[in-house]
Amino acid sequence: MPKESDTFIPVYKRLFRRLEEDILAFRLKPGERIDSITQLQQRYRIGRETAKRVLKLLEEAGYIVQQQGKGSFVRDRGPLQKIWGLVFPFYSLQYEDLLLEISARAAKQKRDFRHFCNYNSYEEELRLVGRMLQERYEAIIVIPTLDESRTWQKFYSRLPKTDSRIILLDHTMTSNEFRFVVQSYDLGVTRALLYLLEQGKGGVAFVENEVWAGRNMVLELMRGTYLNLMRQHRPDFEPYILPRASMVDAETVRRRNIDGVLCCDDVSAIHVLGRLKEQEMQTPDEVHVVGYGNTHISRFFTPPLTSVDPCNAEMADVLASFLLPDSVEKNTLHQQYVAQPRLIVRGT
Repeated sequence: MPKESDTFIPVYKRLFRRLEEDILAFRLKPGERIDSITQLQQRYRIGRETAKRVLKLLEEAGYIVQQQGKGSFVRDRGPLQKIWGLVFPFYSLQYEDLLLEISARAAKQKRDFRHFCNYNSYEEELRLVGRMLQERYEAIIVIPTLDESRTWQKFYSRLPKTDSRIILLDHTMTSNEFRFVVQSYDLGVTRALLYLLEQGKGGVAFVENEVWAGRNMVLELMRGTYLNLMRQHRPDFEPYILPRASMVDAETVRRRNIDGVLCCDDVSAIHVLGRLKEQEMQTPDEVHVVGYGNTHISRFFTPPLTSVDPCNAEMADVLASFLLPDSVEKNTLHQQYVAQPRLIVRGT
């Protein structure tokens, strides 16, 4: 049955999208024969002209080839292309930094590098990755949508063996069936929070970023680590979580005896510093602030921001080593690397 949002989409377009998704997800594999016009008519209860139009669209999009007297077959795209593709869920300074690091490694290896934003849509992520597989990218690097469970269950866990190297990057999923290059978010939060607790005897607030809409498994991991550590090290202080930086105010910070603020990203940390300064609260004399990402603004801001370094350069180096044909055995899948974030202490 079509979704309610699909009711105004013509039947031929809905069926085209369905078959396109089957091809991109490799449920229909290269060289495999697909339904004929008559079979499409019978299976989907559509007219002959509609079935012919669907096949024509699939052919025009490059998904199939039609052979006179034999039928229609999923197109085989041929040899791998020296292209590395990166898919990421949304723009952020941390992702920009990581993208530049990977781009530099690709250029060093004389690979074409292309990046695509899926706007935190798992459907768009699967379409982009599937398209890269069809177009025979040598390497596909994916920072999954923030609700990673959907893409794992619907796509990556079911993906058949391919020549293209696929690396899942900077996420919270664990599996022994895929190449991973990730950072230990829980370790990053732990190092930042323990540092803040050492600076004073009061409480520590955690500032999230509600711009990251929908379920966010990375943020859930960071939040859970914060809560566990606060209960362990400051049981007398109730954990204080704010959805966004604009909710931080000096009066509440003083009233709750908070002397540390941990932010989930550097931009939020800069926002917090600005709000506290406007309200005549001194940093770090009265409250210490720590960001996450160690982006360029953390170094160039005044005062320079203390921040968790996610080790983007290190992750890019390891990722590049996973992608080079001569660096590993051709069929090796169990390559996984976890970067250990470190705290860079500066002026806040």
